[in-house]
Formats: sequence, structure tokens, C-alpha cells
Amino acid sequence: MKSHVQVAVIGGGVVGCSVLYHLTRLGWRDVMLIERSELTSGSSRRLRFDALIVQLRHAPRWQMVAPHRPAGNAVRALAWLGPREVDTGLEAIMPKLSAEDFGELAAARAVLPIWMAEPLSALIAHG
Repeated sequence: MKSHVQVAVIGGGVVGCSVLYHLTRLGWRDVMLIERSELTSGSSRRLRFDALIVQLRHAPRWQMVAPHRPAGNAVRALAWLGPREVDTGLEAIMPKLSAEDFGELAAARAVLPIWMAEPLSALIAHG
């Protein structure tokens, strides 16, 4: 992390994020946003950028595994399907994953919710 910046915006709430956004729109490049917790973790997660209103939503960390890779896409697809459809989803997804991608998906089981990790473990155990 840099030790010196032109502007340090303290607080990653709606106001802090908005200030950072507007500074960068004005051409400031040496800026930093400092937040002690998660961005926009306060009471409001809505940001206004000119006429555009953005609602920020946080995803659980497990949904962020293997970004931009087939194993991560599989996790996010299964999350979208939910616990009731995870078995059907796994059946549809498995033929499309390479051995390497399947290995990455299997390695992610430790961080996945139990409703997703157990069917995946059963699939691994039974081939």
C-alpha cells in the first residue's frame, strides 16, 4: 500500500464512495479510499452517479472462488440454482468441466456451503 497520496477519503460508505468517484471523474488519480470494514457496510448501499443510481449488493466470499474460470462459474451457477437443484446442476455442469477445472472445483469444497459441498463430495466419491 502506498504511504503517500494526494487525497485520502476516509470511510467507504455511500458518501466516501461518491467522493472517490467524483474525484476520479475530475481527473484526480492519486487517491485512496480507506475503510475499516466492508465497503458500503453502513445503513445505505445506494450510490448516485449523476442520473444513475447504483444499488450495491454483497455476495458471500464463497461465491467469489475461482474468478473468471470455469470452476468459479460452476459455483456461481449452482448458487443461482440453489439447494434444491444442486444435484441436477452438477449433472449438467460436470461433462463441461475439464479435469483441471473439476479439480479446482473439488478443492473449493472447504469454503462452499454444506448444501453444495456434500453433493460435490458424493460425486467425487462415486466417480
